[in-house]
Amino acid sequence: MIALMGKRISRREALAGGVGIAATPLARFVPDAWIQPAGPKPVVISAANGNTDLNGGTETCVARAFRMITEGADVLDALIAGVNIVELDPTDTSVGYGGLPNADGVVQLDACCMHGPKKWAGGVAGLEGVKTPSLAAKAVMTHTDHHLLVGAGAQQFAREMGFEILPDLNTELSRRLWLEWKRRTDPDHYLDPTKREEAGRRVSMQMVNEGKIDPDHYYGTINCNGINSAGDVCGVTTTSGLAFKIPGRVGDSPILGAGLYVDNAIGAAGSTGRGEANLYNLCSYLIIEEMRRGASGKDAGMTALKRVAENTEHRLRAANGNPNFGLNFYILDKAGRHCGVCLSGHSRYAVCDEHGPRFADSDPLFP
Repeated sequence: MIALMGKRISRREALAGGVGIAATPLARFVPDAWIQPAGPKPVVISAANGNTDLNGGTETCVARAFRMITEGADVLDALIAGVNIVELDPTDTSVGYGGLPNADGVVQLDACCMHGPKKWAGGVAGLEGVKTPSLAAKAVMTHTDHHLLVGAGAQQFAREMGFEILPDLNTELSRRLWLEWKRRTDPDHYLDPTKREEAGRRVSMQMVNEGKIDPDHYYGTINCNGINSAGDVCGVTTTSGLAFKIPGRVGDSPILGAGLYVDNAIGAAGSTGRGEANLYNLCSYLIIEEMRRGASGKDAGMTALKRVAENTEHRLRAANGNPNFGLNFYILDKAGRHCGVCLSGHSRYAVCDEHGPRFADSDPLFP
């Protein structure tokens, strides 16, 4: 028995909203507060271009994804709808249509996605002719028993699924930048094999330093992760890959555990930056496993970055011994807490929650 306002009633009556307490505001509040714990607040995070590109519309990637999640859409469907804005934007040279091509002038796209609650995943790599590789990756996830399709096979599958196959995904901008890169590298583009990679990277960095190529678009990519109020976690990563890459090169973006990893019980982690460094260490998977062992998102991200720094070969180190490339991780946990971490310098990421879309600073391993 419990007493309320001088009247003794049974616990069953209290929890059932019996006559003895139903007239009091406290009695109506207590069951909801004690028995119905609040879930996480919906939130979406992404690489910084997830809060810059509009592609002629009124919403950025994170804003659209957040709106759809709060309207009840499946989390992964919302995230992919968000990154589609960037993929379809011809002015963004890092993702999808108009992404910087490979060394032969061909745009080859990579993407993967993971659905936390369903434990589904799918990816495509070296995909040509499809503007939205994120949707092709979802089709692999939904319609096949496989996680990754590549090259001509991925394109044939996309055709069978009804995707429009274009003969060329270059825009005037991406083709112009490729032609200048090709001209600067060598008029015939046939270098000594021992010098080709070095010369190509040197010319690319020169174009970045001259402002012709956005430094964030040299490696490219957008990762977008989100959670709804039910605690469903999903993620997607999509990219046109390294600018002017060797044809057939695949980076970390479409590889589960590298460019993206989602565990619905833990959270999501994805990346942008030098894919080879991430692939060597499978950092997204490492981050989730560190969080599973109790680390915060930031501490887990720093553990991954330290692993990368330890495993960086000599030719990729600056004079101070630190890696001379960029690498970023975007991390979201099961409670809706989020952070960004990066190897060095100043970097930021996009976030959208009930306070609207905005940027947040990433924490560097080497300030």
